[in-house]
Formats: sequence, structure tokens, C-alpha cells
Amino acid sequence: MKSHGAVLLKTQQNVRNDWHVEELEISPPKRGEVMVKLKAAGLCHSDNHAAAGDQAVDFAPFLGGHEGAGIVEEVGEGVTELAVGDHVTCTFMPSCGKCVPCVRGLGQLCDRGAGLLQGVMLDGTNRIHTAAGEPVGPMTYLGTFSERIVTPVDSLIKIDKDIPFPAAALAGCAVPTGWGTAVRIAGVEIDDVVVVLGVGGVGMSAVQGAKHAGAREIIVIDPAEFKQREAPRFGATHAVGSIEEAMPLLTDLTHGRMADKVIVTIGVVEGTMIQPMLGLLAKGGTMAIAGVSSMWDIDAHFNIFGFVMMQQTIRGGLYGGLQPSVDIPRLLARYQRGELMIDEMITRTYTLDRINEAYADMEAARNIRGVILYDD
Repeated sequence: MKSHGAVLLKTQQNVRNDWHVEELEISPPKRGEVMVKLKAAGLCHSDNHAAAGDQAVDFAPFLGGHEGAGIVEEVGEGVTELAVGDHVTCTFMPSCGKCVPCVRGLGQLCDRGAGLLQGVMLDGTNRIHTAAGEPVGPMTYLGTFSERIVTPVDSLIKIDKDIPFPAAALAGCAVPTGWGTAVRIAGVEIDDVVVVLGVGGVGMSAVQGAKHAGAREIIVIDPAEFKQREAPRFGATHAVGSIEEAMPLLTDLTHGRMADKVIVTIGVVEGTMIQPMLGLLAKGGTMAIAGVSSMWDIDAHFNIFGFVMMQQTIRGGLYGGLQPSVDIPRLLARYQRGELMIDEMITRTYTLDRINEAYADMEAARNIRGVILYDD
């Protein structure tokens, strides 16, 4: 089956590459796999880490994309969970349901995650090739920067057919990651004062999660004036451009006690940022980090004495601590009831051939979230 996909022709540490739209050949699904005709794909910062050279990808061509939604075109042997014509959203973490994390209710930490960036399917082979026959490795078993994908059945979640595909795509990553980081990882409670650093799709979802949990004050920190203006729509009570601007505001709001929860959803987290962010946090407070750093950044700079004396906590969170198969349907139900804003986070849409423009817009902070739309 023919397709077109945005690939990186080279992947190299600390070397930036552009996306190239290439003709691809998609093989039929094997046992336990599904072919999907995508209708929308979200433009997440995580894919850009590979293009920026700060994510370890050992293969090329590399097909990006892990947010997507579309229609099932073909199912492989043994697939009973989905049928041709079903509408689905993608999850970048397939959950086998059998490994230790899965049976403990931590499907977002499924052992299959070890293969997310290996560029092959679960059986060690490829379903995607270039027109010349060269194997192509997809991002997280998916590669949603292609019109068609073949993926494990447990990388897909069936959705109602009245849910728009762009919203469904974002519900596969940005929405649960942000919402869960606020509600599950940070553990925002009623009357908390919360700071959210960086408000793209993940950050705006975190703002909504904090509001849902009952936060009294939600302070957004983002240098983009556009995002500062938009943040109150999603529940922020204040928006400023920097930590330096936030400090006097936070001090005044809390009479010097500072924030109960600090949520870090910036695109690239650097070790030197940790101490300034901890300066926003109260005694006994929790800082939850959802933003991704360079895989080679292993130096986190913070005052350990102060960290201990103030009994603070730093927590990392994958998928916001949510189980995709359980919590994505719940979040989409909230969206259908008008209790979760997803459409409003989609600032611009693009065709696949404009993907480099789309990521330039992301890096220039012109979008909360950009989305690729695929034609029929």
C-alpha cells in the first residue's frame, strides 16, 4: 500500500535535521497488528527532539509522529478488539496487560516501552519501506507522520465516531500527559496554588487538570505573549513571562509561602533550570516534570541542603501517570460533555508537506498545538 511520510534521512547526536516527505510502501498487518488510514496527526515536541539531535535514534530513515487518529483499514490475524471502519486514536505506549507494571495498574510503564525507539515492530521486522525498499523505522511503533500506518493493536484505542479526528489525535498524548501530570503526578488538591511552566498542548492540558482538581490560583509562566493571553481561557488565574516575574506575584499571593505544586511542561528541560524552579516551591511542595530533556543531559543543578530541609519532592511522570487504555476514553468523554477544551488548543493546521514550517511555528511559540490534516 502506497503512502507518503515525513522522515529524517539522518539521525545524529547534536546535529539538526529537516523532515523530508518521501513515498513509502506499507506492508499488510501481521498477527496482532492493524492498518490505519490516518486523518490527523499532532505535532508534538517529542518528535522534534529527534530532528534536533537530542534524542537517541539509532536508525534512519526515521518516520516521526506519535499522536494520530484515523480509521481502521485492515486487521491482522487474531485481532478481535477492532474491526475495519472503526475510528481510533493512537497511544505511543502499547500496554500488553501481562507484564509486572501492567498488572500493577501502570500500563503507561509497560515493558514494551523498551522498544519504542528501536525502529521495528514487536517481532523485530519492519512494515514500512522506502520506494527503493529500504526499511523505515517508525516513532514508538506508530509513525503518524504518514498517511497510513501499521501498528500493534494495543497501540490503538477505539473512539466514538462523532469525535473529531484532530481532537482525538491530541487525546493520545498531549492531553493525558498534561492533565495527568497535574492531577496524578503533582497531586493538585483543592485550594492549592499551582505554577505551570510552559503552556503548549501539554501545559494547557495541565492547567485544565489543575483547575479540575480545585486549585485556587494557577500561575502560568511562558515567554510567549500569545500563550499568556490564551492561558486564562483554559483556567489560569495569572500569566507571566518568566520565573523572575512570577516570584513577586507568587510571594504576594501566598504571603511568602510559595506554590504548593510546580508543574514543568516546557519543551526542553535543562538541568540548570531545576534550582530556579524549586525556588517557586513551598515547604513540603511537589514539582512534577513532564517536559523531556536531552538524553545526554545528566547534570541536575539544585541545592540539596535546601531541598532536604524544605522536604520538597521532585517527581517525573510518563503519560501523566495515566493508563492510556483506561484514561484516554475518560478524557474524551469529558471532551464530549464540554468539560475539557481540546479544539481550542489547536492553533493551526497543516498539510504534511508543510511539516518543517509547522515545527518552525512551534519553536517560535506561534502555536499551542499544530496538527497535520490528511486528505482523503
